[in-house]
Amino acid sequence: MIKKLVSIRGILGFFLFLSVLYASYGIYYKIRYWGFSIAPKQNTNLWSVEAHISFDPTGDPIKVNLTTPRSNDAFKILEENIIAPEYKINRNKSGSILSLTSPAKEETQNLYYKIMLFDNIDTRGKTKAAKPQNPNMPLFDEQKMAASKQILNLAKKQNGDDVSKIIRLLNQEPLQPAVQAYLPIKNSQQQMVEIISELLALKNIPSRPARGLKLEESKKSLTPDLMLEAYIDGVWKIYNIKTGKKGLPDNFVLFQRGGKSLLDVIGGENSVIKFSILKSVVSSMSLAEKRAKLADTENWFDYSIYNLPLSQQNTLKWLSIFPLAILLIVLMRNVVGVQTMGTFTPMLLSMALVKTGFVAGMTCFGLMIALGLATRFLMNRFNLLLVPRISAVVIFVILIMQALTIIGFRMDLRIAQSAVFFPIIITAWIIERASITWEEDGALNAGKEIFFSLMVAIIVYFVVSSEYIRHIMFAFNELNIVILFIVMLLGTYTGYRLLELKRFKPLVLR
Repeated sequence: MIKKLVSIRGILGFFLFLSVLYASYGIYYKIRYWGFSIAPKQNTNLWSVEAHISFDPTGDPIKVNLTTPRSNDAFKILEENIIAPEYKINRNKSGSILSLTSPAKEETQNLYYKIMLFDNIDTRGKTKAAKPQNPNMPLFDEQKMAASKQILNLAKKQNGDDVSKIIRLLNQEPLQPAVQAYLPIKNSQQQMVEIISELLALKNIPSRPARGLKLEESKKSLTPDLMLEAYIDGVWKIYNIKTGKKGLPDNFVLFQRGGKSLLDVIGGENSVIKFSILKSVVSSMSLAEKRAKLADTENWFDYSIYNLPLSQQNTLKWLSIFPLAILLIVLMRNVVGVQTMGTFTPMLLSMALVKTGFVAGMTCFGLMIALGLATRFLMNRFNLLLVPRISAVVIFVILIMQALTIIGFRMDLRIAQSAVFFPIIITAWIIERASITWEEDGALNAGKEIFFSLMVAIIVYFVVSSEYIRHIMFAFNELNIVILFIVMLLGTYTGYRLLELKRFKPLVLR
């Protein structure tokens, strides 16, 4: 019993289990914090939001306060730029208020604030927060108070929660007489938010205004949308003040929450702020470093292969797929029982097929093997020693490659040009091995070895040529540790190969 527990197979199985746990956590970590994805070429929308502030100076020192968004669970900030020549720039402690100060100016001022956002998601307007103070009761006279209570009673007939009911009643078409008499003749969005807040205060529901932007491609000269947040069931929920619908719209970014103004200008008049939005698409992998830094995990990312130059990453991307190709070959040889020319010859051939293309590679390989075998049999008459004979075959393979490349260039045949991608030494070794097998075991056995080598190479080719698989093996290279212990476990297998079952079938029938 003790021997079984401490057997090599048991130890390797334990380490395989640990490697699976490690790989699982590594995959979760990269997806959760670095933004990696299972699918290759996953893109992320990158939104550029530019605020243009203009105003006329009054001749006094200027101070401009702009409420800006901060990175949160709803979106992340890639870059932030401010174009304000001769202005001193400061932020408040929370980082949400940007202050620009300058001595007195004479000409019309144009200031620009630009922010680049990504990973914006629909938070459905739910922001967990401590319960705020109870709202101050509005100072209404008896007539206004009676009218307000009448509005609240009428709102009970609407659908939704308390906030949605009030908003829908105030926007109902046509307006009920009591509502029409309650509202101003011409009410703005700001007045509508104030009226809703007063009615909610009568129900002891805290509320506050919120301003933000709907991220839509190529939008210019936008003004922020005004919405309402109400504290219900321990969270701040946001509402559309026109429809009463709860939750943020898709791709909506809040710039301001609470009673603070979006823009305050001291020392200026006729201030205007307009927004323009531009959408671009970037690779999710290119934002991994930024995501890591925002998650306070930059130290891990700095020592990963994804922080290397792209040229080195491309090299390692191909190396990352090798362990999977090796696993396939081990399975074919040790479990299925396929005999190939060498252990990793099929893997090298499959990599050559990836570079050349399947049809072109198979054609070139067939030509080189056929011509090489013919040359090898001609050399038998010279009774050369082993090393000079193999060397001569290598030189002849090089000459074949040169000839095919020249023919391909002159005739614009990609098949011939693909010859240069095949490993010279491996090709020469296959020719030498096939000729020896032919002499010792006959042409049938030599043909079988070549056929099975090509069959395994084709299987490996269709696996490693998959962009999806290459992406997974590179992005989540922890899987290579799992493959390592699987290969080692297969090394302890001493049972029958699948192809041997037919051979020993008569023994089973007895």
